[in-house]
Amino acid sequence: MTTKTEAASRRSPATIRRLFRAAQLELRMLALLALLSLALSLISPYFFTLSNILNLMDQSVITGIVAIGQTFVILTAGIDLSVGSLTGATGIVFGLALAELPLPIAIIVAVLTGGLAGFVNGFIITKGRVAAFIVTLGMMSIGRSMAYVLSGANSITQLPESLGNLASSTILGLPTNFVMLVILYAMAWYYLTFAKGGRTIYAIGSNVEAARTAGLRVDFYSILVYVISGALSAVAAVFLAARILSIDPIAATGLELDTIAAVVIGGASLFGGRGTVLGTFMGVFIMVLIRNGLNLLNVNPYWQGTAIGSIIVAAVLLERFLSARAGIRRLEPEDA
Repeated sequence: MTTKTEAASRRSPATIRRLFRAAQLELRMLALLALLSLALSLISPYFFTLSNILNLMDQSVITGIVAIGQTFVILTAGIDLSVGSLTGATGIVFGLALAELPLPIAIIVAVLTGGLAGFVNGFIITKGRVAAFIVTLGMMSIGRSMAYVLSGANSITQLPESLGNLASSTILGLPTNFVMLVILYAMAWYYLTFAKGGRTIYAIGSNVEAARTAGLRVDFYSILVYVISGALSAVAAVFLAARILSIDPIAATGLELDTIAAVVIGGASLFGGRGTVLGTFMGVFIMVLIRNGLNLLNVNPYWQGTAIGSIIVAAVLLERFLSARAGIRRLEPEDA
């Protein structure tokens, strides 16, 4: 009878290979991030100022939180187009709950609402066998519509000052919201790297039928990733409200595109089975650096979309080219 120790020893070489391939991707992203930072520091004397660095941290929080959930979804070869509208809708739910409930309870209500919407997405996709693109596109419309309905198409203001502490306070000299972002990424990294559920998520993205044949809980984890994505959209809504002490039903429009771009720039495959949250973390910062650099250079806002889109496409093409030359293959089910 096979012992747990023997099973673990058989898995260790595959795990080491997966971690090594991930490290290759992350090192390339880190090099790109460093190169981009160096270029911006040479172009603009304001880039490496303390105020701008703190601004970069603050700008990375909302996209960064939602990108974690998007990473989980994309690893299973799915896609979540509803994250932007769910951030707006759960923000409204959060604001309405604040009028009647204490701050911690209101946060829980918002997170549960986001998780429920994610569950609906995952259940229909998994059990109904409907394409993720279609289901989450529909939820995107529903979420934005509900944000307008619940708010009466008006912004919610008069939020408690204690909420603003999430954005204005510091921990060891770092903004509290950025510290929370780092903690969330550390938790996600640990789960995907060492937990059985994380290995199952990779296996589903690599070959869902092989994962099902191996007896893995494919349906459970296929739904779970959307629950995580929806819940994290609500967490992002809380931090967004804390930043401006106002909640608007149109908030986070276009956030889904930024998160997908960050995940792909970070080395994840849209076909599933490959990618890491550390790569996503660096992808988020690359996106933030691009936007920040264009603002420092006073690039016309109407041209910024073209510049950002071109850089994203170039970065993804370069990553695919480097991956092909390095011979990095997609994760096989047995590697999980």
